[in-house]
Amino acid sequence: MQKEQYVPTGKGLIALSPLMVFLMMYVGLSIFVGDFYTVPLSVAFVLSSVWGVATTARLPLSERLKVFSRGAANSDVIYMVWIFILAGAFAMLAQKVGATEATVNLTLSVLPAGYLMLGLFLAACFISMAVGTSVGTVVALTPVAMGIAGEIGGSIPMFVAVVVGGSFFGDNLSFISDTTIAATRSQGCSMRDKFNVNIWLTVPAALVILAIYFVIGGSVETQVATVSVDWQLIMPYLLVIVLAVVGLNVLLVLLIGIVAAFVVGLTYADTDALSMLGFMGEGVDSMGNLIVVTLLASGMLGLIQHNGGISFLIDRMSRGIKGKRGAQTMISLLVAVVNMCTANNTIAIITVGGLARQISEKYGLDSRKTASLLDTCSCVAQCFIPYGAQVLMAASLAGISTVSILPHLYYPFALGLMVALSIIFQFPKRYH
Repeated sequence: MQKEQYVPTGKGLIALSPLMVFLMMYVGLSIFVGDFYTVPLSVAFVLSSVWGVATTARLPLSERLKVFSRGAANSDVIYMVWIFILAGAFAMLAQKVGATEATVNLTLSVLPAGYLMLGLFLAACFISMAVGTSVGTVVALTPVAMGIAGEIGGSIPMFVAVVVGGSFFGDNLSFISDTTIAATRSQGCSMRDKFNVNIWLTVPAALVILAIYFVIGGSVETQVATVSVDWQLIMPYLLVIVLAVVGLNVLLVLLIGIVAAFVVGLTYADTDALSMLGFMGEGVDSMGNLIVVTLLASGMLGLIQHNGGISFLIDRMSRGIKGKRGAQTMISLLVAVVNMCTANNTIAIITVGGLARQISEKYGLDSRKTASLLDTCSCVAQCFIPYGAQVLMAASLAGISTVSILPHLYYPFALGLMVALSIIFQFPKRYH
């Protein structure tokens, strides 16, 4: 096998420059003015994408635009767009026919106010572990979290962050998660072995966060009026959650949810069909900015990959490794940084997996531990980029800024800390 030819340093930095432009435009300016709502995410991506097209060398403009468009039209990206469209239609229709309010009322009647965040987190953990996808969990639970926060006067970004954090718990552990499959195949170990390593990281982090949510919930005094629960109106959400747990494709789940909400609206909510079609249209329209941001980000990241930015990163970051701890640290950083450049944790694992295996074999690392690091660190990185699909989806459904969610993502913070501790203290011992 021929050794891959990496891009020289200068060109590598130029290839990565669109990401730097985005960070300066969005994060830098937002910090400077003290308001993350000032610079629209879409505008920051437009400017960084224009820069990316302009700095792509040795190609005519028409070919550069084709490279950008191929990145935006990646099959995984377009699949996400279909999810966004159906999720928007379902969320708005469910809200207008009263399904969201009924589900919130049921939750409030079952759980004391002090246990709502704890209950939401556990629900997100369970559903995501059952379905193997964080996006499906975010779609199902974000409207409920938003409704609960509004009903009790809680922080919407915090309640939404509870769902996003919990969704990554299951995504990281599930046997049917694409990140689990990619990580274990790249390292040649079984999914059960990787699971056994992961629980040493995820379970302690989750228990700490459950304790934090218990304390936060207990310190908040809320008075929720006793309301009757309309069980018929709950059916669309109940159906979506049950079908997701069963393992049905998320697009099919959303389509069935839309049909169920339509039937409930006609039968119990006294809403006519034409109005409900209008509600669905509103929901699809509300996803417009999210779809634009997703396409722009994917196109820009496609340019970075085409120009050798990711190869450059892998080449430079994999140099100068010393010892087991250094090797594990570098594997963790590699997959996290590549995830920032691709906004897709599965692609990041696939991209880094081969090199991670070489490093693992060279420094005598346990393949099960390496697979766990790849999966866990890619999930942590995915949580903290404002253009990640999960955060974008949650923010769009809740009508809030992506950045407003990030400070409340306690579970990913705790998980990242557990990864660092596991490398420093080399635990679990049997996998080192």
